[in-house]
Amino acid sequence: MAKYKIAWLPGDGVGNEVMECTRKVLDALEFDGEYIHGDIGWEFWKKEGNPLPDRTLEMMKDTHCALFGAITSKPRDEANDELEPAMRGKGYEYFSPIVRLRQEMNLHTALRPCKGYKGNPLNYMDGIDIVVFRENTEGLYVGVEYHPVPHDMMETMAKYQPKAKRFLQTAEEDMAMSCRIVTRKGCESIVRGAFEYAKKHGRKSVTVVDKPNVLRETGGLMVRTARKVANEYPGIDLWETNIDAQAMWLVKNPHNYEVLVAENMFGDIISDLSAQLVGGLGFAASGNIGDNYAVFEPTHGSAPKYYGQYKVNPTAMLLSAKMMLDWLGEMDMAKKLEDAIARVIEEGKVRTYDMGGSNTSLEMTDEVVKYLK
Repeated sequence: MAKYKIAWLPGDGVGNEVMECTRKVLDALEFDGEYIHGDIGWEFWKKEGNPLPDRTLEMMKDTHCALFGAITSKPRDEANDELEPAMRGKGYEYFSPIVRLRQEMNLHTALRPCKGYKGNPLNYMDGIDIVVFRENTEGLYVGVEYHPVPHDMMETMAKYQPKAKRFLQTAEEDMAMSCRIVTRKGCESIVRGAFEYAKKHGRKSVTVVDKPNVLRETGGLMVRTARKVANEYPGIDLWETNIDAQAMWLVKNPHNYEVLVAENMFGDIISDLSAQLVGGLGFAASGNIGDNYAVFEPTHGSAPKYYGQYKVNPTAMLLSAKMMLDWLGEMDMAKKLEDAIARVIEEGKVRTYDMGGSNTSLEMTDEVVKYLK
């Protein structure tokens, strides 16, 4: 019997290809895992009206963690148009399966390391090493949205919030609404995770990124909670920045920042920017981590135009597997994998198109495997 059961979720498009690459490196490491396939993605939305079938969630309950490739997501009208004819008009509503996974399994922390490896021609500057902690289950991405907005809802809101009165004549079909929901528990959890990481890894500062001067209540709760948590970690500075200014400062002075922490949407934005500083989404790994379970994935999409070409950079997926190994406690394997990836990048003999080369994802993976062996 294998030591670990891994939920294997390739998803759509190039997700299948980068997962194939990942299996090659895990086999080369002699990782003792049983890989259990799970149905997830666009094809299941079209056929079943559910991109994350219940059978997949049930299967995952009997695994240690999951590796996930990539998914296709489209706006509501386009998603409905792609349902098979027999599925249309039955009330199915598309919701991102990875967002649903995060919420249903309480994968509250998105851990996104953005590290510039020596020799990468895409590095913005040498020596960048930023880790983003993104709250994963709250904020604007909770999916509490309305269209049309019922007029009586706006009347109720106006009773409690005078600023809502100006929209009383614009409700129903002419208005859409998304709710940014932030809880003290969610704020404390993600900020504490960031400080614990800084403490464990010898980092001297944690920067909380929000917009409390405009989003006074939700952003204010985040910042107030961060200040309270920071008092428990003497020797680690808390910096506070607005999301727009932080984007500018990351480009200007990326070496100033060690650990960034933000709510869901702002964390999404700032992690993509941080990833671009070290080469783009082809190098951006991610872990969706809860108290007892985790799903590891690259942050890039399914890139359907490249599917079947083995063209995309597999590094983000391979580094996601490295994060999985760390989380499982297989530290030696994790280090060995990262060292092999770093060596391939530094030598530059094998590079995918984004790095200015012409090699396939499989060829780059084979070069990593060569050093693993």
